[in-house]
Amino acid sequence: MASLKRSVESDPLAANISNKIYVRSTKSGKVQKIVREVYLRRDIPCSSKLCRECQHQMLIPKDALGKRERFSYPLFHRLISSLTIVILAIPFVLSDSPAGTKVFPQGHYLVPDTNAFLTAMDLFEQESAFYDVIVLQIVLEELRNRSLPLYNRLISLTKSEDKRFYVFFNEFRLETHVPRLEGETVNDRNDRAVRRAVAWYGEHLARIKGKDAPSIVMLSNDRDNLKKAKQEGIHACSLADYVRQLKDGEKLLDMIPETQDRDQIKEKRPGDNLYPEYFSMSKMMTGVKSNFLHQGIFNVSPYNYLEGSIRVPAFPKALLILGRENINRAVDGDLVVVEVLPKDQWKEPSTQVIEEDAITKNENPDAEESDDFVSERERKALQEEVKRTHSKTTEGHAQPTAKVVGVIKRNWRQYVGHIDQSSVSQSAQQGRKQDSVFVIPMDKKIPKIRLRTRQVSELLGKRILVTIDAWDRSSRHPSGHFVRSLGELETKAAETEALLLEYDVQYRPFPKTVLDCLPKEGHDWRVPQSLEDPGWKDRQDLRDLLICSIDPIGCQDIDDALHSRPLPNGNFEVGVHIADVSHFVKPGNAMDAEASIRGTTVYLVDKRIDMLPMLLGTDLCSLKPYVERYAFSVIWEMTSDADIVGSRFTKSVIKSREAFSYEQAQLRVDDSSQQDELTTSIRTLLALSKKLKQKRLDAGALSLSSPEVKVQMESETSDPIDVKTKVHLDTMSLVEEFMLLANTSVARRIYEAFPQTAILRRHGAPPKTNFDELANQLKVKRGLDLSVESSRALADSLDRCVDEKEPFFNTLVRIMATRCMMSAEYFCSGTQAYPEFRHYGLASEIYTHFTSPIRRYADLMAHRQLAAAIEYEAIHPSTRSRGKLEAVCKNINVRHRNAQLAGRASIAYYVGQALRGKATEEDGFVMKIFSNGFVVLVPRFGIESLIRLRDLAETEPQAEFDAENYVLRVSGSREVRVELFQKVRVRVTDQKDETTGKRGVRMELVKTY
Repeated sequence: MASLKRSVESDPLAANISNKIYVRSTKSGKVQKIVREVYLRRDIPCSSKLCRECQHQMLIPKDALGKRERFSYPLFHRLISSLTIVILAIPFVLSDSPAGTKVFPQGHYLVPDTNAFLTAMDLFEQESAFYDVIVLQIVLEELRNRSLPLYNRLISLTKSEDKRFYVFFNEFRLETHVPRLEGETVNDRNDRAVRRAVAWYGEHLARIKGKDAPSIVMLSNDRDNLKKAKQEGIHACSLADYVRQLKDGEKLLDMIPETQDRDQIKEKRPGDNLYPEYFSMSKMMTGVKSNFLHQGIFNVSPYNYLEGSIRVPAFPKALLILGRENINRAVDGDLVVVEVLPKDQWKEPSTQVIEEDAITKNENPDAEESDDFVSERERKALQEEVKRTHSKTTEGHAQPTAKVVGVIKRNWRQYVGHIDQSSVSQSAQQGRKQDSVFVIPMDKKIPKIRLRTRQVSELLGKRILVTIDAWDRSSRHPSGHFVRSLGELETKAAETEALLLEYDVQYRPFPKTVLDCLPKEGHDWRVPQSLEDPGWKDRQDLRDLLICSIDPIGCQDIDDALHSRPLPNGNFEVGVHIADVSHFVKPGNAMDAEASIRGTTVYLVDKRIDMLPMLLGTDLCSLKPYVERYAFSVIWEMTSDADIVGSRFTKSVIKSREAFSYEQAQLRVDDSSQQDELTTSIRTLLALSKKLKQKRLDAGALSLSSPEVKVQMESETSDPIDVKTKVHLDTMSLVEEFMLLANTSVARRIYEAFPQTAILRRHGAPPKTNFDELANQLKVKRGLDLSVESSRALADSLDRCVDEKEPFFNTLVRIMATRCMMSAEYFCSGTQAYPEFRHYGLASEIYTHFTSPIRRYADLMAHRQLAAAIEYEAIHPSTRSRGKLEAVCKNINVRHRNAQLAGRASIAYYVGQALRGKATEEDGFVMKIFSNGFVVLVPRFGIESLIRLRDLAETEPQAEFDAENYVLRVSGSREVRVELFQKVRVRVTDQKDETTGKRGVRMELVKTY
């Protein structure tokens, strides 16, 4: 194929064209060279409001932005990378009166390099400083390649009108484009490009404003880059030097990672290293490919910080990782590579509770690097485990063990915690000098973090946000930096924000760009009266049907409503009507982008963090009674035995007759004097739902359980006053069954239309080894067999797990079985074979989420696909792109899981608050036994707590643990025998956990039954 090459003679613009050359390998293994032309221009603006020259030059096509779209990085990239003729001005970003500092009193603009954003993004997000920042294209692109989360945070800053962050396309501006020199590394070329852009900005503004021009200051922590900048006469500072010039510099210095302060880095000798060196990436990849090494997610035991595990396909059971050296700096959630240890080093999972705060209390954060690698307490705890492992009674139960040899991807994030009082020196509490302290994260699975701060006295007793920066081989603990204070420990505001941050819940107010997407009529919006209006196009008018909703008390975001009516042929018409959110949230706009990031609404005890603005969620989309609403309806014809004769899907307009709570609907159904048409239709739905449920159970659907309670709040103060166990009503099952049926019906329809891109939900069959421990426990303690050959076999065996003397025993077993399950997940149909679509818990071949689009983004995607499947509207490109859908699924899986955890954590917090200052005795059940304690579940409060040996008496009693029979015999200062599944009486009080700073529940054993 001939190569077409421009020449200066044939093209007058050729002198302004540069080539970018990429080399990549194809699937067939061949090397492909790609040459791309870059158009270099002079009309890319500096965006300073001081510069009249650029303001006259910078114009863009009138319709390039569309009606509502804000001027953005992707749009600008499209425009300037083409020879677009420009005719419309855009607003400039950088202030005409930028702030000054001690060194730059006439004002300044900042130009950070990639390293600055990588290591100190928290600084740039501060409201007290870091305004008028020029983000170079080369920096933004490098940041995207290095860290997508940080890239997204920086993009958010560029969208903020207050912070004034401007993306300058230095790669397309003629004067700032820097070609790579022969023999020059990519990193050196990028650094040179940053310096060139800084120099051009300085020259450009000096030409216009002369001596009054603001200084252009490069921020970098790269010594070599700083040195070259100063040689070239460019203003340049390290982050620490710049921050010292600011008004609140002393406080902001705490936010600079310690590893970035080059002067503080000590020279380490090889003998100073405590941990083994990680394998190189190539060695790890080769080892994984040859099955010599194994890759997986590292999980820390919630009861023993010196024990972790990793699931890998080559072994049926999880590999155990025991001890500080074998864990080798891995943090919970990291993607790690491990090497399996020789068989003579295989061990049993720990039966001892080992808590980091008890073992490492009073450690000196300044002297920790020179201390023994394994402390005396750790050594003693591990030796006891080794002795038990090699005893005769435990032979044959050892599991494969492994050691971490490298980390593929860190799962580090921002962590909420508080300063460990025992790590604070007397001088640190009085002065402002920088001191080292330990921060104890709220999450017990995260190790203590060493922090250097000048604000020790101010931060004691506060909830604080920190990040991990590094974990050197020479340090027993990871080091990090302070981000911000959330407030006093145990205050409602601080604890709620801590919970939201800990589970990465997006709780910021909706930005203006999102609110601009809402209907202009606001709460006055109505369904058009004229059937000729475009809103009625292809919609069925179902306003005459007796439709009602049934939800929890106080529900405002009503997603679903139902109806039933008899048909002349003796069958029934049943309809599920779902809020038509896709009518208001269009693909690709700002509101859709925000919803896709949030992924789900998060329900806490005292508040709701919405996925969509309240105008939609609680009004225009909500299927409130007595008003007309757009809906997406699934309508079946059913026999009296709940056999489906036919089904159809349609966009519709409905008018709900009533919004019932579960309790109201149950009372209405049970009241025989109520014989009106609406009540009769609910009774019909209830009768059909029972038959649908029986069909599911007959097919092998599981009836699992989890502790469910409701915290009652005082109406005026919103303080918790009591905790009630949720009562299950038939009307709850009624709604659940028809929602399951709708989800299944929609799943089949969208998969039929889009076999490669349907958004579905699967629940994988759990590995049989997941149930080994529970099966052995039931066999030993109750003589019961637990069959896990199929979901039907498991369901049947769970039904047989009964104790005539204790009705709760069956629920207890179901709770424990639930924890052996895999998590359900969203996926794109083209990524799995059809047999893998199966939802194990529901015993359904195919399933999706369709019925809650107000609060789940997955449902909104299913709505769009169903609308295209019934030819209501064309499919949007984002809804048929498999790559984009896979990314969406990945995010919403994380968001869905985090929302569940945040909800549970909120309940646990408020249960502790409800019990504050109170003491009550309740029945509980032993769920887990260790050699030095046991875990008790109290159904009344839906909580579980660890009771340690030391909690049983003032003087810690002795104990003999029979691991084979799950019995703990306590003697000495207290005589008691505790067994698994045993019913016990406990005293429940509130207690502040000194480790996490959280107020929770404390249990004391009163007696055993």
